[in-house]
Parts: sequence; structure tokens; C-alpha cells
Amino acid sequence: MLQSVNGRDYMTSNPITFTPDTNIFQAIEALLEHKISGATVTNSEGAVVGVISEFDCLKAILDGSYYGQINGTVGDYMTANVETISADADILEVAKRLIDGKRRRLPVIENGKFAGQFSIRSILKAVRDFDIPDQAKKKKK
Repeated sequence: MLQSVNGRDYMTSNPITFTPDTNIFQAIEALLEHKISGATVTNSEGAVVGVISEFDCLKAILDGSYYGQINGTVGDYMTANVETISADADILEVAKRLIDGKRRRLPVIENGKFAGQFSIRSILKAVRDFDIPDQAKKKKK
């Protein structure tokens, strides 16, 4: 049953991260290269200090074009108020928090440090593995 699935089995352990001093254009390039919509921002001690999304990057571009100079760092444009979650959270709790917060990802914290992330895709993989009937799985192969 999906309700008893431990989220740890579905979190991404080594996702792309940035530091606050990463140039915004380097972040944009990495998001495009890795085909992801955002990433966690960590400090030198591994603590989560923010999240940068495609939306934040677009704001950086628009702000820069308005002022005639597109530049800055991830720290200038990231969302600093970040909700986090434990790796041991139940997968349904993760899904609810993603939906309630209108988020695409939730950073995972263990011992005060960034340990990975849950994403909408993580939840979809869990559903596929546990709730899709075997007949439907066989038809998709």
C-alpha cells in the first residue's frame, strides 16, 4: 500500500545544488543542461539556505533588463524561506506538503544538513511502483 511507503526510498540523494554566490547565469545554464526546474541552495556547511527556481531566474532576467544590466547571484534571487522535510516522512505526507505548498520539490534535512530532495517525480515513481496494477505495468513495457 502506498500509505506505508517510507519516503527515503524515493528521495533523490545527490541532486544539483547551488551556493548563494553562484552566478545566476551559471545556475540558469545548469537548470537547462540537467532539465530541472529548480534546485536547493546550500551554504559551505551544507545547511539549506534557499531554493532557486526557473521562476526566480526569469525574475532575475526581467529585473536586469529593466535596469539595463542582467547580472547577480543565486543569493540575490533565491527564495530564502524554505520548507524542509525528513527523509523518513511517509510518501503521502510528502505528497500533501508538495500540493499544499504548491511546490515542485522539498529539500530533505538530516542532522541539520541537506541530504537530498523529494520532488513531484519522486511521488509519481512511488505511485507507479506500488499502486499501479501489475496488468497496467505490463502493458506499458
